[in-house]
Amino acid sequence: MSTSTTVELDATGSEGITEMSYSDAVREALSVAMTEDERVFVLGEDIGVYGGAFGVTKGLLEKFGADRIRDTPISELGIVGAAVGAAMCGMRPVVEIQFSDFTNQAMDQIVNQAAKIHFMLGGAASVPMVLRAPSGSGTGAAAQHSQSLEAWFAHVPGLKVVLPATAADAKGLLLSAIDDPNPVIVLEHKLLYRTSGPVPAGNTRVPLGKAAIRHEGDDLTIVATGVMVGKSVEAAKTLAAEGIGVTVVDPRTLVPFDEDTVLDAVRATGRVLLVQEAPMTGGFVGEIAARIAGSDAIYSLLAPIKRLCGLDAPIPYAPELEKASVPQLDDIVTAARDLVRTS
Repeated sequence: MSTSTTVELDATGSEGITEMSYSDAVREALSVAMTEDERVFVLGEDIGVYGGAFGVTKGLLEKFGADRIRDTPISELGIVGAAVGAAMCGMRPVVEIQFSDFTNQAMDQIVNQAAKIHFMLGGAASVPMVLRAPSGSGTGAAAQHSQSLEAWFAHVPGLKVVLPATAADAKGLLLSAIDDPNPVIVLEHKLLYRTSGPVPAGNTRVPLGKAAIRHEGDDLTIVATGVMVGKSVEAAKTLAAEGIGVTVVDPRTLVPFDEDTVLDAVRATGRVLLVQEAPMTGGFVGEIAARIAGSDAIYSLLAPIKRLCGLDAPIPYAPELEKASVPQLDDIVTAARDLVRTS
């Protein structure tokens, strides 16, 4: 039984490894992309002088100037609409929406314009736009500022959906997203901004559509998204001390989705626990469950597929209720242990 932690880094173009916070890694990616390509610019509310709602763009105004770090009025529809137009005219806009919850104000531009233009025009035009947004609970921001909406976007053909779980991926996946010729939604969990990890220097890219194995074991596969990846790795370490080996798969991107890595892990362990912060009903892990059930991996299962998700309820404001509404470390340990010991 193996319990070693493994983190996959695509070091192409890297010049070494630096310890860096998640938010600094996002800023580094923006700086690298803007230095490499003068078509790249950033727009959003308070991203210039203020440095963004979570400080991610701090210092970029001084480095690149107001033409490329553009503060906007408070209109998500207008921000994304301007980005769509700029992208169609050859630019590479990176939109920052202050909270992912506010993307609903721009859904017409995201869903009916950005996602569809390439198809409606027979490939004659594309929208190389990235939309970044802080996502998720854990900061006491309550029901209207704490949602996990990745399943909304994954359901829209034409959008790619990225959930970086580590500082290295925050940089590498964002660089790949900016390179992409079509729109990419990058959802950054707010609790991850102050976490740190090893980040390749230089212009390292992490390819979209390639999952990472974060921990290896023989008894159970956990497929976790976003902030739940780190919690699942911690759960795997706890369970290793009990003699239970856990493989943790981080999909990294929901669209495109690395089905092969997930199915291989499920075949190898015979059990699978799917973990997300988002509510269970309509959540993306239900799609993962369907793909497992529709493949030959289902014949390797020793127990039914199990999901561990947030409650089907708005995120509460009270800290203890907020924590109780989404999976915590102990919940993952208990669910994983029960799945192994009862099968």
